[in-house]
Amino acid sequence: MAQPSALDKIELQLVKVLHTVISERSVSRAALKLGSTQPAVSAQLRRLRHLVGDPLLVRAGSGMAPTPLALELLEPAGELLRHAATIFGGGSARAFEPATAKQAFRIAASDYLDPLFLPGLVERLKTVAPGIELEIHALSADYDYRRALARGEVELVIGNWLQPPGELHLARLFSDEVVCLVAQDHPAVRNPRTWTAERYLAAEHLAPTPLHPGAQGVIDEFLAQQGLSRRIAVRSPYFGLAPLMVARSHLVLTTGRLFCSRYAQRLPVRAVKCPVAFPPLSYYQLWHDATHASPAARWLREQVRDVVRNLVAEAESPRRRAPAQDDPSSQETPA
Repeated sequence: MAQPSALDKIELQLVKVLHTVISERSVSRAALKLGSTQPAVSAQLRRLRHLVGDPLLVRAGSGMAPTPLALELLEPAGELLRHAATIFGGGSARAFEPATAKQAFRIAASDYLDPLFLPGLVERLKTVAPGIELEIHALSADYDYRRALARGEVELVIGNWLQPPGELHLARLFSDEVVCLVAQDHPAVRNPRTWTAERYLAAEHLAPTPLHPGAQGVIDEFLAQQGLSRRIAVRSPYFGLAPLMVARSHLVLTTGRLFCSRYAQRLPVRAVKCPVAFPPLSYYQLWHDATHASPAARWLREQVRDVVRNLVAEAESPRRRAPAQDDPSSQETPA
């Protein structure tokens, strides 16, 4: 008689517990997400540790951290659960009901797009799906968004790239004209005819901290491709504070017109034409293949798209100065 293998001792619920505990990095949070109790999840985690031969989750400071093996198992566990939902779930596996959903969403986003974007997204999500939770991560130099997507730590990343990473799915949200935001008394405002490419490159610039070490950012990346460089006097990770810094100095901030238009209404700053012919800034939402077919994740991407559409339409109304680019593309295409 054949001896039972380790596979014979594993139920699908154990795989779900494995994926949730590693993703949440907390037994208590996993229990809440699973609709279970902490003692029950702890007991299932002990079974998993015995079956896998690895602690899976270990103490790290005041919290918990997955082991290297646990991180390796995260994606296969997620894939197995998706296949199981397809096989056994029928139509219900493909359904997502926002009005009754009790799900947590995690996104990573820059604040370069529009200062009204994240508040607008929060408002929409909490109106349409009041039971969900939203966790927002900042895109910063020490945040590896590609790894976070691959590990299932976030469902979506939103930002701008000259060339988005090729291994991810993407949807272009919109494109925006590149302009210079300067103080009202800046020479570019007082004497626009003297605002040449040479003067622009020699001016003192304010630039965001790159998204990862060694990166240049989309503006400096484009300049480097043309054999040009500018003088960056200030780098800041706080892009939302950049317009106030510009208003109190002769620094130049080079970014999209939509972002600048929000601050030109309430600060002593002006958006002026950039004397260097930059390509439009393209903003995207990116996601991993692991969540590509998820009904909940697809719904989230649709909400992001619609919020951006509304913001752009508002900015293009006759009462506001319109961005130079066309309406955002809404078609999801694999990278």
